[in-house]
Amino acid sequence: MSTDIRRRRAPLEPFTVVSIIGVSLFMLISIAPLWLILSGSFTAESKLSETGYSLFPHPFSLDAYRTILAGPTVVDAYIASGFITIVGTALALACTSGLAWVIARRLPMISRPLAVLTYLPMLFTGGLVPLYLLVTQYLHLANSWFAVILPLLVAPFLVFIQVGAFRQLPESVLESARIDGASELRIFWRIGLPLSKPILAVVGLFYAVNFWNEWFTALLFISDIDKFPLPLLLQNLIANVSASTMLPTSGQAVPVYQLRLALTVVTIGPILLAYPFAQRYFVKGITLGATKG
Repeated sequence: MSTDIRRRRAPLEPFTVVSIIGVSLFMLISIAPLWLILSGSFTAESKLSETGYSLFPHPFSLDAYRTILAGPTVVDAYIASGFITIVGTALALACTSGLAWVIARRLPMISRPLAVLTYLPMLFTGGLVPLYLLVTQYLHLANSWFAVILPLLVAPFLVFIQVGAFRQLPESVLESARIDGASELRIFWRIGLPLSKPILAVVGLFYAVNFWNEWFTALLFISDIDKFPLPLLLQNLIANVSASTMLPTSGQAVPVYQLRLALTVVTIGPILLAYPFAQRYFVKGITLGATKG
């Protein structure tokens, strides 16, 4: 019986073989830098400064991770990045979804002006100086995590992606709800959002990655080291020759090169773990928002 099954199997086409080989090579090229960073974070500082990266950590060392866990600096940075990512993503999803719904519904006197105002920031922005004055002088958000959240709250590109997804919702279902007396807000909350879970997951993932990796906005508005998010802490560590001003040393020399790699691993870890949970929605969500409704 097993022989019959083997005979029934169609031979692999040349295009399939080339595709498998190409995807495998691309996977190796993508994984190689991450593996070198991970290996370097476990390599002793003396060896790392002499020979650089290696495929396997030798001699094995946990000095960098001990330094990271020795004090509250990285823990505070994790709390800062977690707050910015969670609160920022929630607020951004709420703002983007509401704005996209109004534009998608083509409501008279409001949808077109909002679409124009959303599109304009894709062409040009006011610049850093007006943004800095707005955040620090008028909103008084210096050294506040909301100074990082508010400037990134609405991404015009993601708004129009979500507009395309909302316009693909079955109009008959929405019209039936209106006939039953449901308000526009109720239709949005009870019908629009539940039917748009794939695109919400995709947009939320984009926002979460953006908030988690953001360091330049934090560099502009946050000067208190206790409120540094992880990317800004890593940026300062890479820019400075010594890490003694940011991390506890316990009277020993700080493993600077190893520490940079270890902090990079600590920084990218949560984002890598977040992708598998949104993977099943990712392709479907991109497809929903990519076609014109």
